[in-house]
Amino acid sequence: MIYSKEVEEMTCVAQGVHHGAAPIPEEAKWVQAKEIKDISAFTHGVGWCAPQQGACKLSLNVKDGIIQEALVETIGCSGMTHSAAMASEILPGLTILEALNTDLVCDAINTAMRELFLQIVYGRSQSAFSEDGLPVGAGLEDLGKGLRSQVGTMYGTLKKGPRYLEMAEGYVTAIALDADNEIIGYKFVNFGKMTDFIKKGDDPKTAYEKACGQYGRVDDAVKLIDPRTDKEIEK
Repeated sequence: MIYSKEVEEMTCVAQGVHHGAAPIPEEAKWVQAKEIKDISAFTHGVGWCAPQQGACKLSLNVKDGIIQEALVETIGCSGMTHSAAMASEILPGLTILEALNTDLVCDAINTAMRELFLQIVYGRSQSAFSEDGLPVGAGLEDLGKGLRSQVGTMYGTLKKGPRYLEMAEGYVTAIALDADNEIIGYKFVNFGKMTDFIKKGDDPKTAYEKACGQYGRVDDAVKLIDPRTDKEIEK
């Protein structure tokens, strides 16, 4: 350790009382986190790339400073999707400090890691008050039974109004309009369920029909239109 001449010539003054790090809530315990291994948490971080054309939601389950589980969800950028594939291999087994300083290829994933790191080291985790935290596998609960990310895609213009394209339930095949041309419901097909039906032996037509559904007052609609082509659909 090298000290400047000015510091060497200073008089020693005692630092006085110091109580250490402020405790943070971790898995229903109050912890004075001093080392990486003191951190346990399950939480999420959201990041974006430099041109802000894509975003990433990163979920990590950390036990004793080691990442045990990683869920990487991306939107808006095809390259980011491939980077997410790499991140899912890279992250498990790393300490949270290693992960913060690991090149996860994509700016949005790196930014999500930074935001998530800040949350867990300050005790703002989803599992802060859950006894023993959340089990490894909790990340899959965000995806639901079909193990697919929930995505919403909506488009609208001042001149022509809104178009519902993708809802949590699935791909929107028709929007239902009333007499004032206001949306009162929609039809959809859940491609995840459709694929599962096909895997179980259904033919594609049957699987498609079984995976279709509707939401809202579709039966009261004056007309149905395809939100992508604007063609009217028979009720």
